[in-house]
Amino acid sequence: MYTHKTNSNVTLSTLQDFKERGEKFTCLTAYDACFASILSEAGIEVMLIGDSLGMVLQGHDSTLPVTMDDMIYHTQCVKRGNKRSLLMADLPFMSYASETQTLENAAALMRAGAHMVKLEGGAWIANTTKLLAERGIPVCAHMGLTPQSVNRIGGFHVQGRDTTQAQQILQEAQLLEDSGANILLLECVPTSLAKTITESVNVPVIGIGAGPDTTAQIMVLHDVLGISPITPRFVKNFLIESKNGIPGAIEAYVEAVKGKSFPTKDHCFN
Repeated sequence: MYTHKTNSNVTLSTLQDFKERGEKFTCLTAYDACFASILSEAGIEVMLIGDSLGMVLQGHDSTLPVTMDDMIYHTQCVKRGNKRSLLMADLPFMSYASETQTLENAAALMRAGAHMVKLEGGAWIANTTKLLAERGIPVCAHMGLTPQSVNRIGGFHVQGRDTTQAQQILQEAQLLEDSGANILLLECVPTSLAKTITESVNVPVIGIGAGPDTTAQIMVLHDVLGISPITPRFVKNFLIESKNGIPGAIEAYVEAVKGKSFPTKDHCFN
């Protein structure tokens, strides 16, 4: 049973150490101070202030309506409740379309309390990633299924199932690492591809619907608690068996990820 919880602040060096030791770390979305406190106390290493708030909090059918003001507000809220987790905040749709816009918006999230920013894309965000990295802003590059591109890719579909697309995602992952990305996040890609990418890069890889071989797992908080309106294949409700309510569910998620009992093949794509 996993029992260790660090009293030290989680940093990028902490996450890199997990990668080098071959151990797992955990990530969850957070949107307010109350849940941030619960997640941090449960041992969640990374909290993502995600633009998923557009769907789970605001009731939209995608993340596209989320604004920078929304992201700044919720980042400030999470910062107030955080104890020691690393805070990662999404740059929302069209908030990094130009160099000036990218720098101003990333700086605003960092001032609000984020320790790093996340942006979605492949090779086309390499220059943006380099721009941020050169200015001391840590970057997580979100690949595979990128919800901000839902209209272009035609829905929420698994990415990288054919050989050509899988090879492209692998090459883009390596390019983004070379461009300065500190973390890669893979969403809804086949297990074999996620494993190959994780083994091919030196930075930690976070997965969601990407199999058990990534350095870390991330889920939307509402999915872990079984209260999302939809239930993707890669989701597990940890609240249903909890004997200690919400804190117990979060602790069970941490234990399952670190003990490598989640995700199982039932949560993965071939």
